[in-house]
Amino acid sequence: MSFARAALSNSRLSAFRVAGVRFSSTARPATLKERLAELIPAEIENVKATRAAHGKKTFGPVQVDQLYGGMRGLPALIWDGSVLDAEEGIRFRGKTIPDIQKELPKAPGGQEPLPEGLFWLLVTGEIPTQEQVTELSKDWAARAAIPEFVEEILDRCPPTLHPMSQFSLAITALNHNSAFAKAYQEGINKKEYWGPTFEDSMDLIAKLPNIAGRIYRNVYGNGKLPAIDATKDYSWNLANLLGFGKDPAFVELLRLYITIHSDHEGGNVSAHTGKLVGSALSDPFLAYGAALNGLAGPLHGLANQEVLLWLRKMQSKIGEEPTDEAVKEYIWSTLKNGQVVPGYGHAVLRKTDPRYTAQREFALKHLPNDKNFKLVGQIYNLVPDILLEAGKAKNPWPNVDAHSGVLLTHYGLTEMQYYTVLFGVSRAFGVAAQLIWDRALGAPLERPKSYSTAAIQKMFKDKS
Repeated sequence: MSFARAALSNSRLSAFRVAGVRFSSTARPATLKERLAELIPAEIENVKATRAAHGKKTFGPVQVDQLYGGMRGLPALIWDGSVLDAEEGIRFRGKTIPDIQKELPKAPGGQEPLPEGLFWLLVTGEIPTQEQVTELSKDWAARAAIPEFVEEILDRCPPTLHPMSQFSLAITALNHNSAFAKAYQEGINKKEYWGPTFEDSMDLIAKLPNIAGRIYRNVYGNGKLPAIDATKDYSWNLANLLGFGKDPAFVELLRLYITIHSDHEGGNVSAHTGKLVGSALSDPFLAYGAALNGLAGPLHGLANQEVLLWLRKMQSKIGEEPTDEAVKEYIWSTLKNGQVVPGYGHAVLRKTDPRYTAQREFALKHLPNDKNFKLVGQIYNLVPDILLEAGKAKNPWPNVDAHSGVLLTHYGLTEMQYYTVLFGVSRAFGVAAQLIWDRALGAPLERPKSYSTAAIQKMFKDKS
């Protein structure tokens, strides 16, 4: 069967199965795990057909500079949940951020997409029904409790230990109850790896709010944690655990924040780390604990904190409502001192990050007169031209980090060291979805080839 015919056959099979779920007068809507079980056989055949048709083809030559330059632009990974286009931005299973804002289910009275729906989309490639999202919210609420020994680990951490270190520590400790680790020790067939991986991934995501909330309250002294409310959605419960559950605008912000930070294809540090460690058949808790350690770096998840620090330093020198000329001078002084303008530029994107745009639109709707938001907008109007003139960036446009900290600060979440924890809650959605599919499709251990500088010199010696 040709690849095209195989794809068509799989498409019809999937459509038939979807129809069986959606239009039967007696069947209840499929759970996420049930729907995934329906999709896996067809996707296994789809990958086989793709490899049969294209497996021996090449993307093109690999340049030595790519090895020294952080492997930028080097095609090396399969990542199904999202693809990042340099000009267009991110697409989640083919859908843009405006698409998902329009199509994904929302909470009653809400305007932003529920992250539960985004996770369903990442796993299945399908837009879920409101009922399916509600059931997923309930499932996560039922799984949300964390073991007492993990609570004790967090409670014993000194408040001076960075929140991301505590977060990684707690996630790694959840390995104690890993369904995958237990099943592997009991000799589970590799074709069934995806099942316990799914269960661990669901537990991972479900427990993140309780862990994140406990860290926040331990470090910043905000009292006893409230209980998870099984009638509420994931973002409301996270907001409530942080002490902001009574602010509907903050809850809406978290729904948007988690959704747009959830996945950004597979080559970024946290996503790639999670996939790499998972390829060794480490369970999702170990894989995501490692991913969080990558996210904690200043060139990755700490970047929004760097933006706020830069803004505050600017305000301390030129005032809270500076003129354009004063802002320009400060930007130039930053560059002349050998520093970067934080929040601008991206390893892949060559346009304004659509995630920045989504946050800007949220701010225009909910906090148009906020002084920090106005300053961010002012900088947005000035920085790109200056960076182009200075020749400092292939992409002079803002990324997601240029805006998120200002939004969190507006609603009273001012503890900048904590911001990356929220990023960590979000990024689990994309990493977990890919870990499930990697085990379902039998993805092998990652083992790329490395070279020394001496080996490269020898390889090209006497060659023009």
